[in-house]
Amino acid sequence: MKQSLTRRAILGALGTAVAATAGCQSPGTGSDSGSDTGEQPESADAVAQSDSVYTNVYQEVADAVVSIRVYAEDSRGGQGSGFLIDGEHIVTNEHVVAGGDEYYVRFADTGWRTASVVGADVYSDLAVLRIGATPDVTPLSFVETKPTVGTEVVAIGNPFGLSGSVSAGIVSGVDRTLQSANNFSIADAVQTDAPVNPGNSGGPLVTLEGDVVGVINSGGGDNVAFAISAPLTQRVVPSLIQTGDYDHPYMGVGLRSVSPRVAEANNLDPGSGVYITRVVSDGPAAGVLQGSDGETTISGTAIPTGGDVVRQMDDTPTPTRQALGSFLALETSPGETVDVLVERNGAQETVELTLGTRPEP
Repeated sequence: MKQSLTRRAILGALGTAVAATAGCQSPGTGSDSGSDTGEQPESADAVAQSDSVYTNVYQEVADAVVSIRVYAEDSRGGQGSGFLIDGEHIVTNEHVVAGGDEYYVRFADTGWRTASVVGADVYSDLAVLRIGATPDVTPLSFVETKPTVGTEVVAIGNPFGLSGSVSAGIVSGVDRTLQSANNFSIADAVQTDAPVNPGNSGGPLVTLEGDVVGVINSGGGDNVAFAISAPLTQRVVPSLIQTGDYDHPYMGVGLRSVSPRVAEANNLDPGSGVYITRVVSDGPAAGVLQGSDGETTISGTAIPTGGDVVRQMDDTPTPTRQALGSFLALETSPGETVDVLVERNGAQETVELTLGTRPEP
């Protein structure tokens, strides 16, 4: 499922020119977040003209980026960032809106407006807000192809409540795996060295052409931050808008990448693939795939043995857990049957696996 979320204008001539949660920041910790009467952020149009490509992309994108304020009955709440994707919907992180009872958004040139949560998905850390009316702002669009490592990007959001902030960096890595609920993971994440801090969560990570590479999820020290990728966001968000939730494919197994020790203990050559540590008794893989049934000790460490090693799913090689996770997240849906090439007891065979739906957190 892929929905085209396009902009009304395309930026021209610019092509040449772990982490702690990055934001559900508590209200009152930023310079303009101590009360509901904080100073308005400066609009992109008010920024002086400059020859800087960063100024240009900021002017193109910033008006579609919002501050989000969340309140809860127990007095806890938080704040984060988000961005407009069409005439009424704003994308942000699930962890920004989780536990809230009241939601408010503010564009660069507006006051606070009430919003409602249309849908949220803890497994991808994505959520969608709806507002009744939007200012004359161009929604953001997503990149059409996965960014390459080294692509220049900027993060725009509200770190520490400082509205309309921009920081620059590059795509440091792709196909990263982030921790999610219930020991599941978020696949296909984008890594960047653009500085990200509390309050940035839910904001866009964009190319110098102004297209969204990902939804900022987390950041920490050592110039490492992450964003939920555009392809995963484009699969999840349309479903959140239409139904309020999203069904993730589910194998019903425990997985780990084949390490040198796992390869040694299981006589695997080559030492790659995804090792199945266990199979959930009533899950989709029960009776189809085999989990570990023993262990051996190497250099004082217990290493599982006897489990299947997944080498390929359909026509996609799975040399790592990250590759398998990205294939499941971006190429499959619950109810689909996939061919799984496994190495079992020293031989390779192909089995058919019908995917289920990931259980509720």
